[in-house]
Amino acid sequence: MANLLSLNELSLQEIDHILDRAEEIRKMGNEGWLEPNHQLVANLFFEPSTRTRFSFETAEKRLGYQVLNFSSKASSTQKGESLYDTVRTMQAIGVNAVVIRHRQEGYYRQLAGSIHLPILNAGDGAGDHPTQALLDLLTIRQEFLLFQGLTVAIIGDLRYSRVARSDAEVLTRLGCRVLLSGPEEWKNDALPGERTTVDEAVEEADAIIMLRIQHERHEQSMKMTKEDYHRRFGLTQERASRMKHDSIIMHPGPINRGVELDGELVESDRSRYFKQINNGVVIRMACLEWALQTGKGAEIHERVAEKW
Repeated sequence: MANLLSLNELSLQEIDHILDRAEEIRKMGNEGWLEPNHQLVANLFFEPSTRTRFSFETAEKRLGYQVLNFSSKASSTQKGESLYDTVRTMQAIGVNAVVIRHRQEGYYRQLAGSIHLPILNAGDGAGDHPTQALLDLLTIRQEFLLFQGLTVAIIGDLRYSRVARSDAEVLTRLGCRVLLSGPEEWKNDALPGERTTVDEAVEEADAIIMLRIQHERHEQSMKMTKEDYHRRFGLTQERASRMKHDSIIMHPGPINRGVELDGELVESDRSRYFKQINNGVVIRMACLEWALQTGKGAEIHERVAEKW
């Protein structure tokens, strides 16, 4: 088995394998899927989610897996059951893999050594979001073919965004120049990249990743209005007019139109927002294959098995 907890645990070659497999799946369309294989995958989401949860479920069903969707509000976690005991229960009833989103950063550390089924991290607090980073990589690669030498701007709530962390780290490893910008109170000095202004980032970037404001993780409420944030740190129509002619706009979602970016830009020719969502399904299919040692996943499992 293989876990997918953070892209830092994978080599660049292994990341390329997953991206290549996702592209193969995308070109196949719906053909060849939907044949039941009797493997069980449980989706354990302890935080709200639309794109990640439903793209994982779509991916699982396309691969023919039997899907168990966990609701924390209707589970024994309401009676005090720990995450470990919940996952251990999934293992005991015969689940073959679990997909987990949890508010606690590094939640998976409490499962190490005792859980013997693949864990796919669907987001851990302000920690990592590996499958989001992979779908962002796939989207950028489809546009520019190569990563080396690209400039990618990550703008917004850098301190609390797990997407910012995962993207900045892997893009730097791949040879991209990463520009970081956002409110001073939400800066993150641990992220690799160059600190710059929003205007400079927008003008220099090949790909611009706008981040959602992580209100649910803030210790205090936002000090500025949504309108003020949009004017100072958002991608306005005026800023977008100064982008490079072939640059693209990305966002991990959910988008707050008129806050992180102007509503009309969401479906503009530069936007790749819905393409990212589409890529999320094929990326998660490739990750599930890999974790469960089926299809192309089996090819690279042997090289990473010792890491987990």
